Amino acid sequence: MKPRVLLTNDDGVTSAGLWAAYEALIPIADVSVVAPSTQQSAVGRSISIFEPIRATKININGVQAYSVGGKPTDSVIIGIYALGIQPDLVVSGINIGENLSFESIMTSGTVGAALEAANHNFPSVAFSLQVEDQGDKFDDPSYFGHSFDDSKEMVKEICGNIFEKGFPENMDLINVNIPKTVTGGTEITRLAEKLFETGVEKRLDPRGKPYYWINGPLYEEAEEGTDVNAVANGRVSVTPITLDSTSFEGMEPLKNLLSK
Repeated sequence: MKPRVLLTNDDGVTSAGLWAAYEALIPIADVSVVAPSTQQSAVGRSISIFEPIRATKININGVQAYSVGGKPTDSVIIGIYALGIQPDLVVSGINIGENLSFESIMTSGTVGAALEAANHNFPSVAFSLQVEDQGDKFDDPSYFGHSFDDSKEMVKEICGNIFEKGFPENMDLINVNIPKTVTGGTEITRLAEKLFETGVEKRLDPRGKPYYWINGPLYEEAEEGTDVNAVANGRVSVTPITLDSTSFEGMEPLKNLLSK
């Protein structure tokens, strides 16, 4: 019996990245595709609790998949609890666009799906591919024209090692980011603080009323050992992530704050 994988993403069920991951996994795993019907980038771990969720069985390139009318986290929950999939591993991606640093993993739907799986005690890995042009993140993900060859190799290698050796201890999920061109090896990294320099651009509509775009350039530099630095220098970043956001070093200062 091959190990069973629940494959999801946040770019939508027709994304080229999702099906690249499928191609990498199908020789080594029994893969069930359960993914959002539409683009759901940057929704983080939000869950649809005020509206019903539909999961429609579809066929893409001869493969049965489930198109979920909801968020990436909804797809994981529906896959496990409604469709009865009990995966040995949940894989989220391959995302079109990097998911690096504190700020990105908190907003990423790709990482959000992996976090949701980990929250239900299923080991998970999130895969993301750096894009050369940030505008590529906003084009139709079904027609992404860049190569997934390096990404597919990493999906097969990392997931294959997990199937062979088991999921490593002291982490809940693994966040993998592949450079657009891999020129180095693989680096185990920590999260950088930021990926973008946040900015707001003000514009006026035809009636003279203001509206705003949240934008900002990528950080040019990051400390060695961080995920941002590794990918910027052509190395695959592999970061262990935990669900526990507790600041244990903050316990004593907090006691001092609350003491009388």
